Order: sequence, then C-alpha cells, then structure tokens
Amino acid sequence: MTSASQQNGQDNRIVFSVSELNSSVRQLLEHSYGLLWVEGEISNLARPRSGHMYFSLKDGDAQVRCALFRGKARLIRTPLADGDQVRVRARVSLYAARGDYQLIVEHVEPAGDGALRRAFEQLKAKLDVEGLFAAERKRALPAAPQRIGVITSATGAAIRDVLSVVSRRYPLGAVRVYPVPVQGDAAPAAIVKALTLASARADCDVLLLVRGGGSLEDLWGFNDENVARAIVASRVPVVSGVGHEVDVTIADFAADVRAATPSAAAELVCPDLTAQAAALPRIAERLSARMAARLQAARERLASLEARLARQHPRRRLEVPMQRLDMAEQRLQRAMNRRLALSQERVATLGRRLGQASPQRRLEAARLQRDTLARRLETAMRARLRNAEQQLSNAGRALNAVSPLQTLERGYAIARDDHAHVVRSADTVGPGDRLSVDLARGRLDCEVRAVHAESGERST
Repeated sequence: MTSASQQNGQDNRIVFSVSELNSSVRQLLEHSYGLLWVEGEISNLARPRSGHMYFSLKDGDAQVRCALFRGKARLIRTPLADGDQVRVRARVSLYAARGDYQLIVEHVEPAGDGALRRAFEQLKAKLDVEGLFAAERKRALPAAPQRIGVITSATGAAIRDVLSVVSRRYPLGAVRVYPVPVQGDAAPAAIVKALTLASARADCDVLLLVRGGGSLEDLWGFNDENVARAIVASRVPVVSGVGHEVDVTIADFAADVRAATPSAAAELVCPDLTAQAAALPRIAERLSARMAARLQAARERLASLEARLARQHPRRRLEVPMQRLDMAEQRLQRAMNRRLALSQERVATLGRRLGQASPQRRLEAARLQRDTLARRLETAMRARLRNAEQQLSNAGRALNAVSPLQTLERGYAIARDDHAHVVRSADTVGPGDRLSVDLARGRLDCEVRAVHAESGERST
C-alpha cells in the first residue's frame, strides 16, 4: 500500500516513493486487464542464457515490450525471429525496476493460423482420447527392410532426399514410390488411397509418409482425420517425416515413428552399412531401448515437476527477480569476456616464452651422443668377436697338431686286442691272437702269426 507524509500546517499532500508508485501502477494494470490477445510484428528479440525471451511487439504506429519466460518459451513450437507477424496471449504488467510497461506472454502463434490451430488441437484431443496415439500400439521398425515404400509427391524435393539417403546408407534396399499430391484439397483422399493400397499389397517392409516444409495451411492435408485412421489401420509400420523439425502434424502422432524431416525418416529405416561393419546391431538396439526408457522417465519426471510447479503458481513472484537476474547475468558475461581476453593474451605470452626455452635442442644433442656411443659399442663388439675367432682358430690348429689322428695320417697304426686294449708291447700277445688295427682311413682285423719280442722270437 502507499505511504503518506503529513506536511506542516494545512498541507495534506500524499507523497509516493518511486517504488510505491510503480507497484501501485503494476497492480492497477494487472487487475484492470485479464488475459488478452495482441497481434503485431516481433522486433529486438533477445534470448539470454536463462531461457527467457524478451522482444518488442509493434505495428505501424506503436510498440510494446514483451517478456516470455522459460516455462512458456519451451512450449513454443515455431522458432521466433525478428520480423515475424504473431498473435500473443498475454497479461498487462509493469517492470517496476525501470518503470517499463510490458506484456507477460503466455502463448505465441503465427498470425492468421489461429483457426487452423484450434481445429488441429480439437482433432488431436479427439483422436488421443480414442487411443490412436497410444504408445503401446506403436510398432517397431524392421532392422533391415528389403523394400521401402514412399508415399509422397513424385516431383517434390522429399523423394529426392529419401532416394539420396537410401543410395548412400543402404544401397541393398529397394524403393517403391506411391505418388500422391501433398498439398491442396485432393491430398487427404489420395494419401488415404495410397496407404490402403500399400497395406493391402504388403510388399513393403515399412512405409515413409513424407513431404517438405511449409505453413500450417500447406501441411493441412496431413492433419486430416481419415489420414490418421488410415495410418493406424495400415498393416505395414509407418514413419512420418512431414515438414521441417519444428512442424508437427496429426500424421506424426498417428505414425509408428515420427521423424523430423524426410531425410531423417529415410535414415531411421536405412541401416548404415558402414557403421554396422564396426558395431554390432544388438548393441545399438539395447542402447536405443535404454535411451528411450531414460528419456521417457525424464519426461514423466519433468511433467510431474511442471504439474507441481503449476499448482504452486510461483511464476508471478519470480518474474521480476528473474528479469533482474538476466540483467546481472549480461553484465557478468561482459566482465567475464574481458577477463577471458586478458587471460588468453597472458597464455599466448607464456606460450612464446616456453617455445624460446624449449628443451628440444638438448634432446637432439642427447640423441646424437646416444647414436655415436651405439656405433662405437658396435665397432668394439665386432673387434672383440674377431679376436675371439682368431684365438679359437689358433687353439684348434695347436690341438690338431697333437691329435693321434695326425699320427695316423703319417702312416702309423693303432693295434687293439680282443678287449679293445691298445697293444703297446709284443710281449702282451701271442701267435694266433686276433688284433684290430686302426689306420688313418679304415680298420684291419688281423691274426698274429709270429711275435718278435726284444728277448727273442716266438712263432706259431
């Protein structure tokens, strides 16, 4: 509430502080207006790291500042950009810290798409209640489809994108095209007919329902109830790749798998043969299943936390502090950038000094010394080996000189008796004894016929 100061005498003026005045004006604005719709052109769009978005909404004669806080910004399907013509649902408020009149935005949609968007949401809610979007009825895609059916325009960019991906990633897969118009009044009926025909033939392992991006009106053929029911009734798994990543249609919810673009849809059903050569498919499947489970758990936890946060309604009390925090963060970012520039300059200086004091030269000298010592060691070892070989050769010659084999070579012989004893004296044998005589080459078996001893002669 306001405070008043009584002046002296008869002066009964009520004096507001600036904070009190801005607070009163803010309450007056917020209580005087409920949620309202405002249409205009976006300008001065800013996205701080906090996730909030700030912009101005203008027409030919005026403009108003707008704040779109993170919780609501995450729900915006279409990226915002300067120059976009939009319609916003917002509350009138005042940013007391600066005295700026502003709109607190709750929802943003492209101008002119409001009726189509409402029809989209109504049909989506109806089919969701019927269970057409239930996750448990979704079918898994084949790991290696032999034939891929593509339902799209035969002359559009989408079919070229799909064929390019198939030829690059999975040349083993054949493609059957079901040409249909993808825009205009005739598109829904043609798409339903193609889905029904492909399901009846069952000659494809998977169907791609694709087209390029466009406005909500351009994509309206894929928001048809009959198209959604034909997708669900198909006996062949259906992958929807309609528009760009931010575009969402009823066909996306009804399909077994939704892809961001036609190329992404083709990549989902075409295994990368090069990657499969380096990784086992089972590992990829387990990783995909685990990631899907973790993402689902994270989504459920996030939904639970958002529900709790919505029940407590803390946003209005946090809006002003969050704006102040964004301003402080911007100042901090500028200061950090200055500090980072100084640090980078210091690192560059230290790097130059380190390069000048590099130990590379000492390492090169040590390598040269090592190579020289290695060569000297090899030379010394070879000399030692030559000396040892020479000594061994000399010793062999000396040993050979005293060998009994050399004696035999000079014409001598060695006689042995029946007991292999060397006969050194004629007295040890008698006539009739048998002797073995070893020669330099060969041996003789002999019989003693006479013995000539030093003391006389014995004969047989």
